[in-house]
Amino acid sequence: MDSQLLLVLLLLLLRVSGPWGQEPGPGGPLEVPLEEEIPEEDGILVLTQHTLGLALREHPALLVEFYAPWCGHCKALAPEYSKAAALLAAESAQTRLAKVDGPAEPELTKEFAVTEYPTLKFFRDGNRTHSEEYTGPREAKGIAEWLRRRVGSSATQLEDEESTQALIDAQEVVVIGFFQDLQDEDVATFLALAQDALDMTFGLTDRPQLFQKFGLTKDTVVLFKKFDEGRADFPVDEELGLDQADLSYFLLTHSLHLVTEYNSETSPKIFAAKILNHLLLFINQTLASHRELLAGFGEAAPPFRGQVLFVMVDVGADNSHVLQYFGVKAEEAPTLRFINMETTKKYTPEDGGPLTAASITAFCHAVLGGKVKPYLLSQEVPPDWDQRPVKTLVGKNFEQVAFDETKNVFIKFYAPWCTHCKEMAPAWEELAEKYKDHEDIVIAELDATANELEAFTVHGFPTLKYFPAGPGRKVIEYNNARDVETFSKFLDNGGELPAEEPTEESLAPSPETPANSTSEPKEEL
Repeated sequence: MDSQLLLVLLLLLLRVSGPWGQEPGPGGPLEVPLEEEIPEEDGILVLTQHTLGLALREHPALLVEFYAPWCGHCKALAPEYSKAAALLAAESAQTRLAKVDGPAEPELTKEFAVTEYPTLKFFRDGNRTHSEEYTGPREAKGIAEWLRRRVGSSATQLEDEESTQALIDAQEVVVIGFFQDLQDEDVATFLALAQDALDMTFGLTDRPQLFQKFGLTKDTVVLFKKFDEGRADFPVDEELGLDQADLSYFLLTHSLHLVTEYNSETSPKIFAAKILNHLLLFINQTLASHRELLAGFGEAAPPFRGQVLFVMVDVGADNSHVLQYFGVKAEEAPTLRFINMETTKKYTPEDGGPLTAASITAFCHAVLGGKVKPYLLSQEVPPDWDQRPVKTLVGKNFEQVAFDETKNVFIKFYAPWCTHCKEMAPAWEELAEKYKDHEDIVIAELDATANELEAFTVHGFPTLKYFPAGPGRKVIEYNNARDVETFSKFLDNGGELPAEEPTEESLAPSPETPANSTSEPKEEL
């Protein structure tokens, strides 16, 4: 058979057969299957490894949540995530929200380096390799606004006095950038900052009449507010330009009231202000004599702006957790407490005199100048602290027990609300019962939320530390399985596990955190 005949037969064969040898359908040659339709739940696209690519092609702005069905934080986020999707849909926004079941899609969690849940990533223009980590709020309005400012402009362009005044009047805090050239690099810096400062409204303008109206002659960022001094200016450095970090710090400090009342709404902003020193005035707002103290407190605040954050705590409101943290009783009000958020060291006035602007100012200067010693919280020593197999320690008896040179002391530092502490409690009780007749071994526990120690700070719960007998105040951190068998091997071997006998219990990391971690497992970033 010659080559021409073979070619003709081959062409006929390809025409009759469908792709991959399939038979053609009744409508003619077999068509390529249509792309899979992406299912939805409550307005959220439900993605898999097979549909993520399609979603990226169809939606130029896509926020994807990687979640786990068992994750508590994911369950709390779910209704807010759906509400955000509904808000954007009502605006006919191009942005879509989606979710991926992380444990069910290991290829995707590996591709996008997902290690904790929930993890949210924002994809632009179908770009699969350069997603942006979502760092915004976890409530519907905040999620929607975060996305709006990325898809659209993060600031309103202002053309005249009327629109400018309307913007200023509409919100409690408004930030306007006055730039003579809107193509300048400083404008890009300003807009980038505005993308994430969701609690403020931003505008910008290059109009000379607006510069004149607000008394400006050069590029300036102005914060307008309906409290305190009403306005704060941030001139742009003509040589160095606009520094985003400096502007961010300026806006955070000046958008706060000179005296901020602590509550559930203001607390996130208080801790986001990045001011390490906080001065708290505890008062009962139902008492006129207490309310009168706010004038002096506010009078003392301006010289410390940016250095000390002045906060009022109403002891009559739902702030019991704050009082407990500082060891303050409601009947002690009015009283002051000073805290450095980095060291967590707390200070209290030593003289106990009247709270005036002068005395408050003097107390701040004394603390900042290192002239006041920090105080440590401690419960009273229980009368029966050493009667049970597990000894009860507090701040006041910790030193004498933990650093007793004749004893090997194994201590659990816990929080009453900590689930993991409660789970290991039976093992700790059993361990104490097992060693109760060993004169040189003490098994103890300390509530680290109510007792502070000069020797070290406890950051996670439960934290386990071993204090071996002998001089030198030696401390050994325990970072292994929390069961009686492993505890016993650790104690019997003088504060370390035998190298030749690995623990039987697997210490493989979970999706939340390493199983041998002494800090609380985390579900969120």
